[in-house]
Amino acid sequence: MPSRARRLLLAAGLGLTLTTGCTSDAGVRATGDAVTEEEAGVLAALLQRNEQRGGADFVVTAPYGEHELLTLTGTVDFREDVGRAQAVTSFDDGRPDDVRTLFFTPDEVWVGDVPGLTDALAGAGTPAVSYLRRPTTSGTEADGAALLVDVLTEVLLNLSARSDDDPRAFLDGDWTWQGQRSIDSRLATLFGAPGGRTIAVDASEDLLTQFVTTVADAGFDVTITLSDHGIRRIDLPAEEETADAAEHADVAALLGI
Repeated sequence: MPSRARRLLLAAGLGLTLTTGCTSDAGVRATGDAVTEEEAGVLAALLQRNEQRGGADFVVTAPYGEHELLTLTGTVDFREDVGRAQAVTSFDDGRPDDVRTLFFTPDEVWVGDVPGLTDALAGAGTPAVSYLRRPTTSGTEADGAALLVDVLTEVLLNLSARSDDDPRAFLDGDWTWQGQRSIDSRLATLFGAPGGRTIAVDASEDLLTQFVTTVADAGFDVTITLSDHGIRRIDLPAEEETADAAEHADVAALLGI
């Protein structure tokens, strides 16, 4: 298992293994076949390849309740560990969507486009503020739970590494070839990882395309799809646009931030 993925597993509790595979012309393959040495080499370089490309666009979906779906759509800069997303919570029981803008780093989250935020902060003596900034949650808080959006952004920011992993880690028989299918109109090769997870890689460029994993103890799948890999620049909200959530705890709690 890649070292960065191991840290993610411990921090986020997702039971997630962050690697994928490549294509191979090794002849007829059967679903469930072990990965080849060539594929193991691509698996070992996958996270570094994301770092080298610089960033990507992403869509994350998490159907966390019987009637609720959280979707993050945005872009991530792997080199600077920063991302931007529109977070939409959709309900299939007639409630309107909840839409917010997020900026995030490994340590902090900025939340904006929250109905009532500007007026609430103006009433608290902080006019013309569009974002509340708070620390990311990690599950070590008093309630013992990390916010789902923070878990998902942590996963994204851990999809890169500065060096390759050891290819031998993928030749233990737990990594399997699962065929090919189209994802966003591009052919991808699917691989099975320990724990029943599915990982996909672009068949022509050996880039991480998608992976699906079940959130531990929650019973729902998280799907992360990456596309258009390349350099990104993301500017965080300016200080004059931002208020510290800790200084406005009542407002943050009222608005669900």
